[in-house]
Amino acid sequence: MSFPDAGLAVAVDIGGTFTDVALQDRATGRVWRAKTPSVPSDPSEAFMRGVGLALEQAGQGAKALDRVLHGTTVATNMILENKGARAALITTAGFRHVLTIGRQDIPRRANLYAWIKPARPVPASRVVEVRERIAAGGSVLEALDEASVRDAAQACREMGVTAVAICLLHAFANPAHERRTAEILMQELPGVAITASTDVLPVVREYERSLATALNAVVTPGVATYIARLENRLAEMEVDAPLLLMQSNGGVAGAPRIRTAAITTALSGPAAGVVGAREAAADCGIANLITVDIGGTSADICLIENGRIGLTQSGQVGDWPLPLPMVDMVTIGAGGGSIARIKNGVLAVGPESAGAVPGPAAYGRGGLLATVTDAHVALGHLPSSLLGGGMRLDVEAARRVILETVAKPLDLSVEAAARGILAIVDNNMMGALRVVSVERGHNPADFVLVPFGGAGPLHGCSLARLLGMRRVMIPVAPGVLCADGLLAADIKAEFSRTLPRAGEIDIAAAEAAFGELSQQAADWLQSERVADNRRVLSRTALMRYRGQGGEVATQWHGDAVALEAAFEAQHRALYGFTLDAPVECVTLRVEAIGKVAQPPRQALSRGNGARPSSTCLMSIEGEPADVPVYDRATLGAGDHFSGPAVVSQLDATTLVHAGWHVEVQASGALIMSNETT
Repeated sequence: MSFPDAGLAVAVDIGGTFTDVALQDRATGRVWRAKTPSVPSDPSEAFMRGVGLALEQAGQGAKALDRVLHGTTVATNMILENKGARAALITTAGFRHVLTIGRQDIPRRANLYAWIKPARPVPASRVVEVRERIAAGGSVLEALDEASVRDAAQACREMGVTAVAICLLHAFANPAHERRTAEILMQELPGVAITASTDVLPVVREYERSLATALNAVVTPGVATYIARLENRLAEMEVDAPLLLMQSNGGVAGAPRIRTAAITTALSGPAAGVVGAREAAADCGIANLITVDIGGTSADICLIENGRIGLTQSGQVGDWPLPLPMVDMVTIGAGGGSIARIKNGVLAVGPESAGAVPGPAAYGRGGLLATVTDAHVALGHLPSSLLGGGMRLDVEAARRVILETVAKPLDLSVEAAARGILAIVDNNMMGALRVVSVERGHNPADFVLVPFGGAGPLHGCSLARLLGMRRVMIPVAPGVLCADGLLAADIKAEFSRTLPRAGEIDIAAAEAAFGELSQQAADWLQSERVADNRRVLSRTALMRYRGQGGEVATQWHGDAVALEAAFEAQHRALYGFTLDAPVECVTLRVEAIGKVAQPPRQALSRGNGARPSSTCLMSIEGEPADVPVYDRATLGAGDHFSGPAVVSQLDATTLVHAGWHVEVQASGALIMSNETT
């Protein structure tokens, strides 16, 4: 969309525990931030409350907003909790069991002999076949039998479905039969959400394509209802501004696109955080960073090299592979709410979480199990209250649950048990950090660690030490960085097509396909009202050696020799070797970006020297110690101090270990360094 460079933009990111809001004056760059508890039963309630809080801080009315951005977990939660729409799948005769069969592999950590295949989002009883057949090259082998489509519509009526997914064999090579099937179903099933694979994932591999289409059908009614509710509430506030939603690819798109491709929002919150971290690091001149977003339930980890956020088509949501372009990150069950418990005499932490309700015992909401947050509270790492005094912490409750559930069974002191909980969760996260760095040929010491999320800054120093990293950057507002990332995100979408036949690189055929994809991209940018001078299109080829099962994304070159050389360079960087085998081009992708003008950056005033606002009693290596607490709002550019120390602010708490030195940057970020790590 074409937005004025001035005006107010508001960004809302809804997490499992808190809803974060950032309101930005795009003329000056000034930002007001708010944080409010989420309402799982109606996320829009916390959305509107948070927007109201931010507007109140700024002294502005809702009519001043010219842009509303949103990161949502609605689609993700429906998939994870299996609470989506009752959907049916229409497929080619003879291919009814593609979803049921799936792939031969099992989850990496599953027991080979005890693993049970999870129930599919659309069971075989709701898969209906139609008579037609498209060849792999796109030619019609059997014409579409429209009577069988109408019979399928009748079957869907009898099953009482509210959504239908259409995935016909080789539709990516020729979408004609899918298009006609969708037209008939829309006529026969008014009010039912219809999803065609050619609108979701027009690429090779029947299982993944069928699964992505089915998941989109499952979540579309719920997401569409949620968007309509938000739009109605915004209208009641007299907000006359477009609603844009964050997608898994790190870009935003208008509500009309999300209504038809709701599955693209599956990882929208974590993607926004990565964008925010990149922008915060760029303000400090940092282009190589590893981000770790630690919330209440999970930790999302991503490596950014040379300022570029990598995309993958091998992502996963819950039990399901989702080969849509999404930010390349690793997620594990480790967060502030991760539960510590004794299993077979051994202490384990996570992946189970106490969630928002009842939450950690220290929150005073009835939590009876020890969590990572309780361990921090017991050791004195957190102040007596959070959210600017809005949430008091119950220290005794935290110590009590650790004593009863962990310390006594292991014959440890409360402090030793708390340190054990933190050591385990840190090592769990270290394993995921190594996946995105060491296992991909990167030395973590060459990168800066950027921890954020409500719990991230508490773990920055310990994670850096485990990985041998010497610098840690804490953004200005680490607890609401996902909302900040929404403000910085560009409008973005991808358009893909698998070539009719893999084989030698045919530049002419690829250029023709790219021309069609580029036109689709241009039409979409036009529908989003992106000005011509803000449009950027880039081309990517997904390539492989003949016989390989997966592809490597390679920047497109209009010359076959240069393209093959670029692919082999990518393959060597990822896997450490190349093969003496023919190279194939499988799928083409055009990325469409509508660049959003960024407001001026506000520089922090020069400081007068860091002075603690108070002290707190902390347990360090089993011994009590008075540790200085710095109020981040009082720190100015150039201020510096050393650990052990605590930095307190509205949205997060930063724990500075002994041996680490902190310096406040002009952008407001904190750079923590330890040359001995």
